[in-house]
Amino acid sequence: MGDEIARAHKQNPTSRLLDEIPAIGVLIASVIASSVPDPSVFKTGRDFAAWLGLTPRQNSSGGKEKLAPSPNRATATSAKMLVVGATSVIARAGKRKGALADWINALQAKKPKRVAAVALANKLARICWAIMTTGEGFRVDTYVKA
Repeated sequence: MGDEIARAHKQNPTSRLLDEIPAIGVLIASVIASSVPDPSVFKTGRDFAAWLGLTPRQNSSGGKEKLAPSPNRATATSAKMLVVGATSVIARAGKRKGALADWINALQAKKPKRVAAVALANKLARICWAIMTTGEGFRVDTYVKA
């Protein structure tokens, strides 16, 4: 099974681009690339993150903002994988520098680890969407070894 995933990953240019993002390896890149055949159906990166279940659902009425957990469980595996990957990145963020590392370290200072991991997973999902829609690679200068 692992060889099949690795082979499919090497043949998929989108999967290879996603693999450059911190916290996203061959497996997560392959899952995301295969589950999202057309990223342009999402208007924004937030819409993509919401589809994955990484943003709260809004139930606002009468000027009162109410947020509830997203009911989308069809993509729960991708979301869980992103959170696990984000947790590993958070553990190493102190040894990194760049804009993404600074954002992670600032987030860690004010939020519990689990909340920070979900917030980072949300940010990574948005980065995935941007890469899938533009075809650009990840800007490695935003997260490099110190």
